[in-house]
Amino acid sequence: MVRAKKFLGQHFLKDENIAKRTVDALAAQSGNILEVGPGTGVLTKYLLQRQERLKLVEIDHESVAYLEKNYPQIGENLFRDDFLAMKLDRLFNGDSFSVIGNFPYNISSQIFFKVIDCKDFIPEIVGMVQKEVAERMAATEGSKIYGILSVLLQRWFDIEYLFTVDETVFVPQPKVKSAVVRMTRNTRTDMQCDEKLFVRIVKTTFNQRRKTIRNSIKPLLPDIAFEHEFMSLRPEQLSIAQFIELTNAVERKLEI
Repeated sequence: MVRAKKFLGQHFLKDENIAKRTVDALAAQSGNILEVGPGTGVLTKYLLQRQERLKLVEIDHESVAYLEKNYPQIGENLFRDDFLAMKLDRLFNGDSFSVIGNFPYNISSQIFFKVIDCKDFIPEIVGMVQKEVAERMAATEGSKIYGILSVLLQRWFDIEYLFTVDETVFVPQPKVKSAVVRMTRNTRTDMQCDEKLFVRIVKTTFNQRRKTIRNSIKPLLPDIAFEHEFMSLRPEQLSIAQFIELTNAVERKLEI
């Protein structure tokens, strides 16, 4: 029996296959892997069986002590640090690396946005998150759960919902299901629009998702007449390419 990461509280993972499936989902073509929040090594022991160069970051001092005792071969590649505060660009001497982890539910979105900030050298992420978050991440336009997280992550990464992790594989059982997702860097190299304005438009429209674009976008264009073919649509109907088109149209209007 393997102890699960603390984001599930004091729960124990009794199905070793889940840990192995998660690790096997990581291609790690760069040859470098960073495990975020290894805890007591639920994924680490399988990662150590691979040939890639492995580094780990863990903020909890008790987990660090456990890992140092039980996996001494990790040595100086274990960092007691806050992943969200780390400068990642030199972690592997400037080389690209993949990220894997059982991510804490309360900061999983922050972890993904940290990865986006480093998108040029993180080509792949595999992680376990709350099932509902995984579903939103992978949702496509037209879905009721397609939203801010979907658009802002998918602008740079292709996202796959890999498999559901049932609460019954933990002892005691948590109150929610989990899921493992894979994010793979897509081919987009440039947003072809003002990225800050793009983010503002996405957040503004989805924060009023029951309204049409015509009504939700008004705060960005006060006292400015604006017409566009998307005005009668709701934000969940727009693809990322269409949000980019809308952003460029709004920017041109603001410059007049």
